[in-house]
Amino acid sequence: MDPLVRGAARTIARGSKSFALAARLFEPAVRARALLLYAWCRHCDDVTDGQALGFAAARTDRASGAAVEQLRADTLDALAGRPRAELPFQALARVAAETGMPERWPLAHIDGFALDAAGARYDALEDTLTYCWHVAGAVGVMMALAMGVAPGDRPTLQRACDLGLAFQLANIARDVIDDAAIGRCYLPSSWLAAEGLSPCPATIADPANRPALARVAARLTSEAARYEASARAGAAALSFRSAWAVLAAAAIYGAIGRKVAAAGPRAWDRRQATSTPEKFRLLWRARAEAADRAALAARDPGRAGLWTMPD
Repeated sequence: MDPLVRGAARTIARGSKSFALAARLFEPAVRARALLLYAWCRHCDDVTDGQALGFAAARTDRASGAAVEQLRADTLDALAGRPRAELPFQALARVAAETGMPERWPLAHIDGFALDAAGARYDALEDTLTYCWHVAGAVGVMMALAMGVAPGDRPTLQRACDLGLAFQLANIARDVIDDAAIGRCYLPSSWLAAEGLSPCPATIADPANRPALARVAARLTSEAARYEASARAGAAALSFRSAWAVLAAAAIYGAIGRKVAAAGPRAWDRRQATSTPEKFRLLWRARAEAADRAALAARDPGRAGLWTMPD
């Protein structure tokens, strides 16, 4: 393992145990690219949110427009083959060079942080999904490139985007109280209004509103399940080990969303997560599914009614 990949591996080991576990399933070259891409994505998140490896989120005023624009400029330099010396930009430059990554997808990811910096509001589900595209769907597309999917293979890339959307919808449902604590709400305000709630952080955080909030979160996890099903079918187009990693990640993150829905108003009494034994059970189930990718394709639910990524 070269020094750049070794440094990226340390980042993922500290920043996301679930992703680190799934990444071990890739072929070595794919694993290296996935680790490198994660390092850049993690850096983007940390810079704009005042975090360190996803922890200790600051208030939203730390995610300034100036910080996002500097990140955009540094990213453009990396994509042009002139990366800064820091590991995240060296990592992105290598992945982009190896995969022929168009600049529009890294820049689409940064646009999500610009939405946070601007204090964007999300009125309808489509607005929330647009945000999810930027912060997670575009990452799914870039990860698919790291797995060897061609930049022009839009059907497979769309399914990779669906996986990112599923992840982010589950994360929003799980983290809604934590997000409220830093002044953010990604739930559709029209859904909240139907339950007599507003997107005001104080309203979201009020324990008296937990039953209504749980109903909104359950709707969101139901949407996440639709995108997860689409992404799982899309894994049929991947190699065995890439499909195994994708299906494992889908199962692990999907389980989190299902736990949020099942817990109802108690969902936020503790952080919902999958235990290590649960993760390993899901890994082995995913292995069996990846071994029969024809069956995955045969169970494809289609994408009717799902959000579609922009060109």
